[in-house]
Amino acid sequence: MPGVAALVRRTALAAWAGTGPAAVTIALDNDRTIRRLNARHRDRNKPTNVLTFEYPGDYPSEHAGGPTGGDIMIALETVRREAQAAGRPIRHHLAHLVVHGILHLRGHDHHQAGEARRMEMAESRILGRLSVPNPWKYRAGIAGGGQ
Repeated sequence: MPGVAALVRRTALAAWAGTGPAAVTIALDNDRTIRRLNARHRDRNKPTNVLTFEYPGDYPSEHAGGPTGGDIMIALETVRREAQAAGRPIRHHLAHLVVHGILHLRGHDHHQAGEARRMEMAESRILGRLSVPNPWKYRAGIAGGGQ
């Protein structure tokens, strides 16, 4: 995918905006690697679209009291399959998953209905600023697969 690094960086910066400085690493990998991580850290022996790993609260950060950052792992094979199944451009789905992962690092979650709705609304706002259509108007549930 041409320009994927620029897309990921621009999307991550938009999603992190206003939060303060922190270290965030985003890795794009294959289903096999993500399946292993998902099995090791979530006891789910299958690939997922995105996994997030927050840095511990004592991780050095210039933004005391705020999110410390973390690692985001995205399975590109899963992203392609999900985007095709939903009839969405892969670039849009990838941007959605980057936003989803960043919001997890910022403290959002989707385990309860109210939390999920607030997270979806935040995703939609950020993606709208990037000219990416609201993913929740396409098909609900696609981005909620990982954490």
